[in-house]
Amino acid sequence: MSKKESNIMQEKDLIEKWSEYAKDCNLVDPELYKKYEVKRGLRDINGKGVLAGLTRIGEVHSYIIDENEMIPVPGRLIYRGIDIEDLVNGFLKDKHYGFEETCYLLLFGDLPSKEQLDEFNAVLANYRKLPEDFVRDMIMKAPSKDMMNVLARSVLALYSFDDKADDTSIENVLRQSLEMISYFPLLAVYGYQAYAHYHGNSSLIIHSPLPELSTAENILHMLRADNKYTELEAMLLDLSLVLHAEHGGGNNSSFTTHVVTSSGTDTYSTIAAALGSLKGPRHGGANIKVIQMFEDIKANLKDWEDEDEVREYLKKLLNKEAFDKSGLIYGIGHAVYSISDPRAVIFKGYVESLAKEKGLDKEFELYDRVERLAPEVIGEIRKMYKGVSANVDFYSGFVYNMLGIPQELYTPIFAVSRIVGWCAHRIEELVNAGKITRPAYKSVAPRREYIPIDKR
Repeated sequence: MSKKESNIMQEKDLIEKWSEYAKDCNLVDPELYKKYEVKRGLRDINGKGVLAGLTRIGEVHSYIIDENEMIPVPGRLIYRGIDIEDLVNGFLKDKHYGFEETCYLLLFGDLPSKEQLDEFNAVLANYRKLPEDFVRDMIMKAPSKDMMNVLARSVLALYSFDDKADDTSIENVLRQSLEMISYFPLLAVYGYQAYAHYHGNSSLIIHSPLPELSTAENILHMLRADNKYTELEAMLLDLSLVLHAEHGGGNNSSFTTHVVTSSGTDTYSTIAAALGSLKGPRHGGANIKVIQMFEDIKANLKDWEDEDEVREYLKKLLNKEAFDKSGLIYGIGHAVYSISDPRAVIFKGYVESLAKEKGLDKEFELYDRVERLAPEVIGEIRKMYKGVSANVDFYSGFVYNMLGIPQELYTPIFAVSRIVGWCAHRIEELVNAGKITRPAYKSVAPRREYIPIDKR
């Protein structure tokens, strides 16, 4: 063994030993969380969140209080006072794409008139161009295997191209926000094309966005080699963007946006932090797990239509005997919703239409079967403090899969949508000029004396 190899082995052994030290010195007795009434995750055992702020942007409604008792109700999602169901039904009835008017609503508080929407779309179209040589120098020369890393790195790099990067005036932050909303589809799709070329030996295809297309249409136009897509495909992707655009100030990435903004930092650092939050599998990466779980279901079940066989597989999932042995049925359950997630409810009907167009009726029926049986199985095996239902991730991955969107882009597509909510929450935090967010942590470490090094 060479000296270099020997040093590497020694370092590895040290890291392994030090890792145990790091675990031991940070482990907190779980009983202490109960003793000091710590709301872990800023939520109580019934799922009620700790009130950390006020917002006019989005509302997540999942329960009512009756005689001091929390009663679960079907979930509702409200954007600037407008129920998401009414918003969706409105633009679908008018037969136009809804993401851009949703952006306008979340940023400016009201639905736009046709003239205002045309002006807004023109500004977004004008901003859909990255700085000179950015694609070549920042995306093509250092392709990453993780598209969320591409987004975060690109966002931080954009700081260098902004002469007013640190200006936190509302006018400047709004300009930065509109640019970000316009840039994100390009950063995500171009990042994937670079990855597919350099790491997957695919042809390098870079299509420029077209000003007359919506955000959803441009994503499909830029992603596909032939630029082609059906009206239903574009409509469903647009619907997905609308449903993911905002989810109140308490979701992990939007809360991160408030926390980081409260420090007074720049827009690029704030959005990069939000991206880091969304990258986590407990937040934005869950829809990939749903797809992978269903692939495992299809590979291991003899008859997808046999409810008893499906039920037994779900039990194996919960007992850590199947798939990734995490004990989870991905896409089922939510931190806030219990009876239903309105986004999943809205999605489901349109997902069925796309499944029929793609000849995937059997797959849709399997999703429907698991959605119906999973809450029953969870209720049998586990003690539940609140009900569970399918969340939006349960169907969004299936939609992306049917649209031919690669799994590497599932979470970035989420970010393309949620960037709107993040920008709205950043502006809200700046407008209200709140204090820096600094919650309390109680130390439970015993006091000790310093011991001189020769006596340790």
